[in-house]
Amino acid sequence: MDTRHIRISDYNYPLPDDRIAKFPISQRDHSKLLLYRHGEVSEDVFYNIPQHLPPHALMVFNNTRVIQARMHFRKETGALIEIFLMEPAAPVDYEQVFQTRGHCAWRCMIGNLKKWKEGALHRAFDIKGCQFTLTVRRDTTRSATTATGTHFWVDFDWDSQSVSFAEILEAIGELPIPPYLNRETQESDKTTYQTVYSKIKGSVAAPTAGLHFTEEVLAQLDSHGIERDEVTLHVGAGTFKPVKSEEIDGHEMHSEYVVVHRHTLDRLLRHQCEAIAVGTTSVRTLESLYYVGVRLHYHPDASEDELHVNQWEPYEQGRDGQWVDGITPEQAIRNVLDYLDRNGLDALHTATQIIIAPGYQYKIVKMLVTNFHQPQSTLLLLVSAFVKGDWHKIYDYALSHDFRFLSYGDSSLLIP
Repeated sequence: MDTRHIRISDYNYPLPDDRIAKFPISQRDHSKLLLYRHGEVSEDVFYNIPQHLPPHALMVFNNTRVIQARMHFRKETGALIEIFLMEPAAPVDYEQVFQTRGHCAWRCMIGNLKKWKEGALHRAFDIKGCQFTLTVRRDTTRSATTATGTHFWVDFDWDSQSVSFAEILEAIGELPIPPYLNRETQESDKTTYQTVYSKIKGSVAAPTAGLHFTEEVLAQLDSHGIERDEVTLHVGAGTFKPVKSEEIDGHEMHSEYVVVHRHTLDRLLRHQCEAIAVGTTSVRTLESLYYVGVRLHYHPDASEDELHVNQWEPYEQGRDGQWVDGITPEQAIRNVLDYLDRNGLDALHTATQIIIAPGYQYKIVKMLVTNFHQPQSTLLLLVSAFVKGDWHKIYDYALSHDFRFLSYGDSSLLIP
């Protein structure tokens, strides 16, 4: 199959608005669970998912945490300007930028840009009874067009060395919920739009397959002998970007920041580099590891920036059967561990732009927990590649059996 020439119109299906879950159910682990096992479809309740998994398997979660990335400022003229944080610019490290005091910079999308040609915007805020002022300025020399639109360099300054940027976001930021929900963010979203295991701040959208898990379900996984590990992929706004080109060759994937620790790589090796992925972001991370390892096979002295996984990389490299030039997943993961050893690192920090679509050969992910995705989306292409084109059977069943769709909707366990 020539993946680049896939027509996105072949991945359409009717999704009535009333099938899109606008709010989550009251108990997150009571959502419906569609089971796709070797071509057969059935259903259960999500809290029973441990019973459907093989003992001693490895389950990988994305521990990213959604930040309150949307901020509003009012100009003296009354115009409302929205600033949407996309990725840190100074410092570029996520952990560092949230701890900065007094100043930082982000690459942002700006709403109502035509009303903010120049000058500074100000907003007063209160933390623990003390008043502060946040000032933002746009650096007009540093804008850049990316896969998700035009990003602008915005400098943030505030009049206190005792307040971190993380505290400012908690005080005045708004949690960005998916645009297709067509509603304002509510206070309850601050809890329901986070996974119970979220830790590392940086996403502007939740890894929604994980929203169904509760502490009780995680404990049941442990009692069933399922090993758990975590990776970090900070989900960008590009996850909602529609495919507008007729063929996916014309679609530019967004790049997302990835962190994988040494202990995760070691655990993958102990499980013969086979894993159950919770969500498409975990899939993108795990599958990208293979191509990082391939890159290091040929370029062991590559820099961190040179390990970025490009969109079409899986489709351009020579193959020996399923593996690129005979490099197995075990060899690829060992290459990454060797890279960490040579550089005295405890974790791989990189980025991935990988697109997974029919024609892709999965290297590490053997089972997938995921929600139901939008028509004509890259996420639906990923699912189709995983079930070898059998996505219609899954989605037809979900539509005819009252499953709820998209971020706050029901879940599925896919076993090809």
